[in-house]
This record gives sequence, C-alpha cells and structure tokens, in this order.
Amino acid sequence: MASPSSVAVMSGLALEVAVNRWLKPAFEAASPYRLEIDWRPTTAIMKSIAEGQRADVVIAIDGSMDKLCTDRIVRPETRLCLADSVLGVGVREGAPKPDVSTVEAFKRALVAARVAYSRAGASGIYFTGLVERLGIAAEVNARAVAIPMGFTGEKVASGEADIAIQQVSELMSVPGVAVAGPFPAEVQTVSTFDAAIFADAANPDGAAALMALLASPAAAKAYGDGGLVSRLPPS
Repeated sequence: MASPSSVAVMSGLALEVAVNRWLKPAFEAASPYRLEIDWRPTTAIMKSIAEGQRADVVIAIDGSMDKLCTDRIVRPETRLCLADSVLGVGVREGAPKPDVSTVEAFKRALVAARVAYSRAGASGIYFTGLVERLGIAAEVNARAVAIPMGFTGEKVASGEADIAIQQVSELMSVPGVAVAGPFPAEVQTVSTFDAAIFADAANPDGAAALMALLASPAAAKAYGDGGLVSRLPPS
C-alpha cells in the first residue's frame, strides 16, 4: 500500500519510457507526491485487479479499461485516452538492422533469427498468432526465446536473442537496444492506452494531480519522444 505522500500506479509497460524519463521527474518536482509504479503487462495487471489488488491510478489497454469502467472498479468520468502503441523489432545496438519493411522481408528476418517475445504481454500474444498465420511458427518457435513477462529487449542486449518483439516504446526502455523498425503495415496492430482513477483510490487528490499531468502538452511530447503516438487533443 502506498503512503499518503505517494501515488500508487499500475501501468502497462508501453508507457515506461515516457513516464520514467520525463513525466515522473516532472511530477515529483512539482508536487508533494512520489510515484510508486507497478510496471507489468495489462493482462497481469487485470489478473491482480480481479484478485483484489488496487492502486490510485491504472494505465491499461482500452479494451481492459472498458471492463474496469463497466464494473465501476475505476471512475469512468476520469478516463483519459493517452496514446497509441505499435509493435516493432529491436536488435542489439551496433548490430545490423534487418529489413522488416515488407511482410516477406519481415518473415525472412524472423526465420533467420533467435526471436525473443513475451508470453504474457499483448505483443507476445499477438505475435504467437501472427507467426501461425504467416506459416512460419515452427521455424520461429524452434529457436525462440520466450519470457513470461517483462522487456524482451533485455534478451537481445545480453546476446541471448537476435531480435526482440515488443511495443516500440518498450524496446526503447532497454539500454543497448536499437529499434530496427515497426512491423509492416499489413501485419501491424495498434494498442491504445488509457488512464483512470480507481473508485477506491487511497490518494484521490494525488491521483487527480497525476491525471492532470498525463493530459498536459508536456505529456503529449513525452509520449511521442517515448515511441508512442499521442491521443491527447491538440493544446
């Protein structure tokens, strides 16, 4: 449980770069509160919420936020659409970047590499189905490095994998990882992340202060700089 001087946040990993590099320092410098952030895939966050875990603010994929609003676990009137996130390919910094600009080039790159993906994350769940649809599941899975959850780029940075699959913003979270490019448009998928305040937030004032920052022009810039596409209205 967060202390009265902190704001507890449960957030999907896609926002980590934008929040930790720019928004968290700005929030803590301008307010009396500190952020305590639980960074996990939305699927893992939703499981914890179903088991009774709560915080002050949650940032999650829009489909999951729909359920939280319907069930009144969050206050629907506080819901804010933050940013879109797309999937990409990461490699170790300094390594040659594979061509992933077309579906055929993308398939060749995947078959030729040790691919790291996350089983629990939305990116890994989508990727698992995608390689099946592309007809390359057997070749990819024979050499794949699957992690339960977390940042797949860590496996590339350590040399355990050649390619990391995840949201572009999540690839940017890992030092020593370079983004080779987004998935080709024909096989791309977009995840939209929303924020809202829990109905039983322990620190509603701190939560409201954070939500104000998340809706600000500074946040829109942070989302863009952090590999996302801001969904905030123009200032």
